[in-house]
Amino acid sequence: MEAIKHIINLIIDPKIVLPFIILIFFFIFPPTEKLFAINQKYRLNKIWTKQGGIVLFTTLLFFFLFGLSDENFRKIVSKPDNVPIVALIFLVAFFLWFSLKQAFENDARLVDGKKPNEAEDSAEKVLVWPDLVYIEFIALIFCSALLIVWSVMLQAPLEEPANPTVSPNPSKAPWYFLGLQEMLVYFDPWLAGVVFPTVIILGLMSIPYLDNNPKGSGYYSFRDRKMAVSIFLFFWLILWVFLIIVGTFLRGPNWNFFGPFEYWDPHKLEALTNVNVSELIYMVWLKRSLPASILLREMWGFFILVIYFGIMPAVLARIGLKDVYQRLGGFRYAIFAVLLLMAAGLPIKMFLRWAFNIKYIVAIPEFFFNI
Repeated sequence: MEAIKHIINLIIDPKIVLPFIILIFFFIFPPTEKLFAINQKYRLNKIWTKQGGIVLFTTLLFFFLFGLSDENFRKIVSKPDNVPIVALIFLVAFFLWFSLKQAFENDARLVDGKKPNEAEDSAEKVLVWPDLVYIEFIALIFCSALLIVWSVMLQAPLEEPANPTVSPNPSKAPWYFLGLQEMLVYFDPWLAGVVFPTVIILGLMSIPYLDNNPKGSGYYSFRDRKMAVSIFLFFWLILWVFLIIVGTFLRGPNWNFFGPFEYWDPHKLEALTNVNVSELIYMVWLKRSLPASILLREMWGFFILVIYFGIMPAVLARIGLKDVYQRLGGFRYAIFAVLLLMAAGLPIKMFLRWAFNIKYIVAIPEFFFNI
């Protein structure tokens, strides 16, 4: 058992698990025709069948039951603050499975020349009174009973009055801000607290306008709306839910990473030497001091950004996203590509910090401009 726990702790190292999750994500939720063909070839859509759902939830349940045998894991997941996040994991998995199950069922029906399930059910009318009101009333009673039982069984996570001389270790934001707190590790506050949340929200809002495909309107479908569904799920699952889970269960004292079965040692201090791109090029590779000129010093970082935001969209339009470019046109594709690259910039920056200790691509602290 201890060997299994040790292996899990090693695998859940962020610089290993994040690239693996993103790789698997784009095969399970393929945004392009080529990846969708691979998905169909290896029948990965079977995850969203009844049997696939049973396997998914059995795996999740087994992992948590196995983890409860470990004292460290039990302390983390049973903490009153963290119990809702455990419920969140199961609820996210269930509703994701349920919605995509309906989508792939409709896709199979459309391939066979049938109408989607929603079209066949449209003839049935459900009256507000008494049908809908009864359902809402029963749901209200159920949720009230759940909250009463929850409040009785779990102690409210109230601590002593705030003391400016004593800070909790780790000091964490509420769960709904843990994603932002995690972003602050890798970016300046103006980027992590303002720009990225705005881009995420605007990006999610812009998907229906960028991908104005009339198919899939009024019914669940994945085949007809691959790009829209995949990008939405990337924003939601990778850039939000994943960061909440990391901040809740893997961030411990001194904001260090800990495995799920690892003791949260408050004396653990990781020796990190974070370097900027300019320092890496001039001081490490060229063995010389940094130039006095800001533009000369940071020209390599600006060069990377120009390639990333200026050339990468054109490269993707010819290689990986050719069908997306043809469908959206030049203007909408340009907006889509910039939003996509900004979203991808977060996991890229996270991996660079974890694997190579890269702090900033462009570092101009003289003007509080750091990327």
